[in-house]
Amino acid sequence: MTGQKADNVVTAAFLVIGDEILSGRTKDRNIGFAADYLTSIGIDLKEARVVPDEREEIAAAVNALRARYDYVFTSGGIGPTHDDITAECIAEALGVPLILDPRAVAILEAHYPPGQFTPARQRMARIPQGADLIENKVSKAPGFKIGNVYVMAGVPAIMQAMMDAIAPTLATGKKMLSETVPADMPESRIAERLAAIQDTHPQTLIGSYPQADNGKFTTQIVIRSRDEAILKAAAEDVAKAVAELSG
Repeated sequence: MTGQKADNVVTAAFLVIGDEILSGRTKDRNIGFAADYLTSIGIDLKEARVVPDEREEIAAAVNALRARYDYVFTSGGIGPTHDDITAECIAEALGVPLILDPRAVAILEAHYPPGQFTPARQRMARIPQGADLIENKVSKAPGFKIGNVYVMAGVPAIMQAMMDAIAPTLATGKKMLSETVPADMPESRIAERLAAIQDTHPQTLIGSYPQADNGKFTTQIVIRSRDEAILKAAAEDVAKAVAELSG
């Protein structure tokens, strides 16, 4: 499925897998990257979750998310160690066998020196039966795609390379446009006006984001819409409200 979706809206969830994220030992960098990346190509990231390296938790999250969104992207848990259990959990969630995929075996055998494709490294060639491989230009061990679930590495550089590899295959919607109006006041002062403007322009999303600098509170107001004319009209109303309240 490629190209632009008929209703102009494509949704996604991002699932981060790993005890090290939940313990704080590793700081996640993949959710923020995915949010920026997907928005830029016309896919709305609607939900992000972090789950531990536990079979039931991974399988339950994958099944819940894949039923709700057009795409599910995961990161983490497809390496060579005993706690890298994502592949087997995805296979279980989708009800298919986990196999030593001959395509993945060939890629990794060619990558490692003779005799270095150890049993631990062979774990990275375990792929759910029927899945397509996701190219890994950084370290060769592939990710995979099965159904609407895309399984990628947790290392940010590798995950980002995998996103580049799959992007041309994804269906996308009409891109969300945005405009920012700065307000030299706390958001509480303009909240009522913003609610009224939102009601007037239901095809927009209006968010207010407070900032503090040396004890002074200001607000960045972000207006989003897929229609440029609607966006412009709403942004003009917000700018007018800010000017009147600043008067």
